[in-house]
This record gives sequence, structure tokens and C-alpha cells, in this order.
Amino acid sequence: MGRVTKPGLDQPVGSAAINRVPREMIAKEVAQVCRLADYEGGLQVEISVPEGERLAAKTFNPRLGIEGGISILGTTGIVEPMSTQAVLDTIRIELRQRRMQGFDYVAVSPGNYGLAFMKKAYGYDLDRSVKCSNFVGNTIDMAVELGFHRLLFTGHIGKLIKVAGGIMNTHSAEADCRIELIAALALRAGVEAGMCRRILACVTTEEAVRILEQSGKLVSVMEDAVERICGYMERRAKGQLQIDCILYTNEMGELAKSKGAEEWFTLLEREQGRQT
Repeated sequence: MGRVTKPGLDQPVGSAAINRVPREMIAKEVAQVCRLADYEGGLQVEISVPEGERLAAKTFNPRLGIEGGISILGTTGIVEPMSTQAVLDTIRIELRQRRMQGFDYVAVSPGNYGLAFMKKAYGYDLDRSVKCSNFVGNTIDMAVELGFHRLLFTGHIGKLIKVAGGIMNTHSAEADCRIELIAALALRAGVEAGMCRRILACVTTEEAVRILEQSGKLVSVMEDAVERICGYMERRAKGQLQIDCILYTNEMGELAKSKGAEEWFTLLEREQGRQT
């Protein structure tokens, strides 16, 4: 059975990782058995999950600070792997944990690649960032609700370029106009029509970026993209958050960053110095 090691979860630090509702259900069933057996004494109940520690390694538990085994969170006994609600619940928990640690700023990335880029480029440890998956808008909403003041989004252009078009759920099943947005931004920056048509024929954003580099307009296009991304994010936050953004590709590294992003490097470095 896993134990809670970080604040912000349903149970306090040091407790078995069994949420309130499952605890109530366990207590109710045990009490019913006692009544059937006419037993009125005390009981000590031990909950164990065979191979729980091995199973827990495949879940969000390590990021949430649940160690030593699996957690008992739900009420049905039916697991829905990677359901939308499960991911949103995890994002909220990670944000709440960070807020309870006293931070009013948080670095966010859609996935593991973004977190790895943060580690490689800026030396920022992965376990201090929040992974938002495709739920950019929902993450901003939660950050506002929890009282954060600043967010830094770091993401591959293939994900975050969608936000330059106001798309707040970046899953391809929801919307996908990555290449069209890059082509539109290129045209706006004065890239000649033939190259814009080549961009529209691209399959990947990395390929589109290479064409932009050939045009000599890569920097201006990416700076425009970052400005639009931050603008849409701040509009979602209704002006209650200062939001910065860093765009990158696996091949070229950092493409562009917002004006306030430089301040984050000092902020994150100072945080690492306190926590190492």
C-alpha cells in the first residue's frame, strides 16, 4: 500500500494513500461484518495490494509523491486508463501541491518531451514542472482558481502552435491546423507565396520550420507565433495570470521565447538552489 509523502493530496503526509470515500466504504463494510458476527470490540484493518509497488511505477503515483505501493483512489474498482477526467484530476493535484508548497508560479509543459527540453536546455528538474497533456485551457483555468500569478509554458511547436490559433485543447481529434497556422504566419511575415505553398504541403512542423529557415524569416515568424500564443493564453486567464512561452523543436532547440521568459531562468535557478 502506498503512502503519501507530499502535501496537497486527499490524505495528509504519512497516511496510507487511500482516499476519503474508499476509506468510508471500507469502514462501512467492516462494521457490517462486525454486526453480523455480534462483535463489539476493536479492530485493526490492514489493506494490501499484491505487486502494488510494481504496478504503482506505471501510474502517476511517483510524480504525486505516493511511495511504496499503489493508491486506492476511486469507488468503483474499475480503472479507466488515461481517461480525460483522470488526467485533469492529476493536473489539478500537481498544481495544488505546488501551490501548497508556497509557490505562486509554475512551469508547465504538454508532455515528457517538453519537460526533457527544460532539463536539457535550462537545467530545470522534471519533478518541479507540471505536465498538462493537451489540456492547455483547463490548466490555465485551474491555475487561476488556485491563485497562481505566473505560468511558463514550454512546448514543441507541433503542440503549442495550435494555441496561436486560439485552440485550447491541442489533441488532434479536437483540432489540427498546425501547418495552416505556420503558413499563415509566414505569409504575414512576408514569406513569398511559393514557399508558403511548400509549407502547406509539409507533413510535420519540423519540416515547415526548415523551410522557414531557408526563407530567412524563421525568427520573425516564431516571435509572432509566441506573441499570439501568449495573447490567447492570457485572454483565457482573463488577465489574472502573467503567461510566458518558450517554443522549441527537437532538431533546432529553442525557436523563440516571450519577453518575460528570461526572468524565469533566474527564478527557476534560484528555486533549484533552495531545493537541492
